[in-house]
Amino acid sequence: MPIYEYAPISGQCEKCNGLFEVVQRIADAKLTQCPRCGQACERRISAVALGGAWSVSDDRIRNAGLTKYKKAGDGVYERTAGTGGPEVILKK
Repeated sequence: MPIYEYAPISGQCEKCNGLFEVVQRIADAKLTQCPRCGQACERRISAVALGGAWSVSDDRIRNAGLTKYKKAGDGVYERTAGTGGPEVILKK
């Protein structure tokens, strides 16, 4: 199950230090109040941690049958791993 970060809408709380985490299923409803202080809260988007067994090296991506692109310039993305999709993507 994913861990979601929540923060009070006011941005400040002495009880939860302005941020708290909750383990929830994706299908579960978002929390609307902090369970500690009762303030209205909102779910935040947080960075995903990848590494270890979930390495994102080019070899692991290729072996998984995926494709990886890397930004090569302004609106230009080049394929660095895998064989699916075009060699270069141009975004206007």
